[in-house]
Amino acid sequence: MINGINPDAPTTAEELGRFGALQAQFARSYAEIYDDRNAPRTVVIVPSLTFDQDVIARISGAHHYEERMLCLLLLLRMPRTQVIFVTSTTIPESIIDYYLHLLPGVPGLHARRRLTLVSCDDASHVPLTRKILERPRVLERIRESMAHPAAAHLTCVMVTELERKLALALGLPIYGCDPALQQWGSKSGSRRVFREAQVELPFGFEDLRDADDLARALVELKAQRPQLRKAVVKLNEGFSGEGNALFDFAYAPGGKALLAWVRRRLPALACEARDMSWEQYEAKFQVMGGIVEEFIPGAVKDSPSAQFRVDPRGECTPVSTHEQVLGGDSGQIFLGCRFPANAEYRLAIQERGARVAQVLAAKGVLGRFAVDFVSVREGDDWRHYAIEINLRKGGTTHPFLMLQFLTDGHYCPDTGEFLTPAGDPRCYYASDNLESTRYRGLTPYDLVDIAVMNGLHFHAATGEGVAFHLIGALSEFGKLGVVCIGHNEARAYELYRQTVEVLDRECGPA
Repeated sequence: MINGINPDAPTTAEELGRFGALQAQFARSYAEIYDDRNAPRTVVIVPSLTFDQDVIARISGAHHYEERMLCLLLLLRMPRTQVIFVTSTTIPESIIDYYLHLLPGVPGLHARRRLTLVSCDDASHVPLTRKILERPRVLERIRESMAHPAAAHLTCVMVTELERKLALALGLPIYGCDPALQQWGSKSGSRRVFREAQVELPFGFEDLRDADDLARALVELKAQRPQLRKAVVKLNEGFSGEGNALFDFAYAPGGKALLAWVRRRLPALACEARDMSWEQYEAKFQVMGGIVEEFIPGAVKDSPSAQFRVDPRGECTPVSTHEQVLGGDSGQIFLGCRFPANAEYRLAIQERGARVAQVLAAKGVLGRFAVDFVSVREGDDWRHYAIEINLRKGGTTHPFLMLQFLTDGHYCPDTGEFLTPAGDPRCYYASDNLESTRYRGLTPYDLVDIAVMNGLHFHAATGEGVAFHLIGALSEFGKLGVVCIGHNEARAYELYRQTVEVLDRECGPA
């Protein structure tokens, strides 16, 4: 770092005071202008993946995940709103053009004049926020670009100490959760919130600090649940399930021999993160801490999620429900999602999630967050277990915002449906992991051409079709994201199937 801000310097009491003042001012300005779409404002978007970087490094094309927040270009529909979008590397103009041409109701030229792109020109696995803090000229460029500094705020994927330092460096409030409250989004904190909200959760133990704690917790778990076959171990901080692991009790002895057996078996822990050894996982566990809980069995089992937003006025609003599409060796890695959640229970998980959201709002949480569940059919009924809280924008955020972006519709909390302005329902199937070596070398222009020639692109007239994201990862990594929008779930999935079929055909054999 040269002449930048030291990201690792301890936050002082004076800085905490200034941050508190910025957030208080934001609450007042939000109440004054944010219901007025014609009010001038500036939104600085910093889509930093400020997670454990060892985990992020295992995700192909990770820095391109910053592009998922290009869905926030929907803010440009407000005619006096300026957006400053900051990224690790330069986003090609072809990708920006793609999004602006999808923007309904505003000429692309008008929107482009109000969009400022800032790049750090650094594709390393260092979090974007750190890159900005270490580059005084980038910071100055952002400051100088703000057309409405008195009505400006910062929005991020998540808010850590780094994002708080950035807010202070720019003199901007953040539309997101204060880092002092991030404990409630950890795996241990989530379990404590669930109990406070009186929402059912898997039997287990939190606030574990090391391998000895973990071993003893596994023994107690088995003692309390003798029929238990598997347990889930989770790091307190995870991303898309990459911090999870599975412990198998097969052939476990009983009585006093169990503790020694568990300790011997810990190195065989099945980690979801690719190529992560027990030694690496244990080291992270000692730093982060974690939890262990029963693995919920079930012949029919789903993984729904309910999303909420607390605005700067403290008002809590349900945003959506989703079915998570999971993969990995034990089905815990987030691959994509379907909207809406199962009609049999989506209002039930929304109600349980709302209880959690109210507890979080009372603690001062701000911004978007999600409550994830495991739902198991028991006869004619469903049983819902709350498993984690994500105090950040997650994998379900950008597809839903894309739906809003494209249709100008709204979510109906009474039914759990999304309705267009004409009152017609819309569903989607979304994935961040459409990936194949045969797709490598495709440019954004190639992708759009293939979509148009095969009738896959989104049609404003019908309100159906496919919108792409992660386009910047396509040529190098053969990877992209899709949001496939249809008038019902079957149509949405059919569009996804067609997209895969067309891309495979157009790109030839692997």
